[in-house]
Amino acid sequence: MKQTRILMGMPVTVEVVGEANDSLFDEIFDYFACVDDKFSTYKVTSEISRINRGEIKIEDASEDMKLIFQLAEQTRRESNGYFDIHHHGLIDPSGIVKGWAIYNAAELLHKKGFKDYYVDAGGDIQANGRNDQGGKWRVGIRNPFNMDEIVKVVSVSDCGVATSGTYVRGRHIYNPKDEQDALTDILSLTVIGPDVYEADRFATAAFAMGRSGIDFIELLPGFEGYMIDKDKQATFTTGFARFIPV
Repeated sequence: MKQTRILMGMPVTVEVVGEANDSLFDEIFDYFACVDDKFSTYKVTSEISRINRGEIKIEDASEDMKLIFQLAEQTRRESNGYFDIHHHGLIDPSGIVKGWAIYNAAELLHKKGFKDYYVDAGGDIQANGRNDQGGKWRVGIRNPFNMDEIVKVVSVSDCGVATSGTYVRGRHIYNPKDEQDALTDILSLTVIGPDVYEADRFATAAFAMGRSGIDFIELLPGFEGYMIDKDKQATFTTGFARFIPV
């Protein structure tokens, strides 16, 4: 079964192989709605907006919020400072929240006994087990110059796929070491990792590095990447080809 709903300002798709009912999908989508209510910087009533206005102190924040702050700091250290949720005096954790939320939603399915499923939020995906044809899940990488075109398809199972770029939402990723850097050298960077949380946070960090981001992914054990630059040239890590279906 498969359902898609618009949540967090983007299409969220959940597909499970096996018997499922609407209440299962309701639970998964309700979880995404709760995450949005807590972390959306576009909602004035969200917890993160109240923190940014000084109405809630960090030490008084929810456990989820404290966890995200801890994970963001961990990622900042692991990326040599290129991942930073602080911008222009405000805190925006969106670069880590989406992958975290997708991973948690997938874990809900796992805890209910499902082995074959995928969760897709805005093109970032957690894929587990096999599809209804018994094969690996296939994920398309969009052409940043033509959103209707898929430039590469990867075949994945029990891992996550995340793409960072400016071609959909405009500039929303910053180079913390040089905020004047418009990050125009590359348009998209897709990362395949052990799960979507890991793939998402490092895709964001790597994109902030510009052209050197693909080298950062190359050196990360268990990760592969595919970068498209402003000249329409693709660069990918040495192990990426194993995900391309024959």
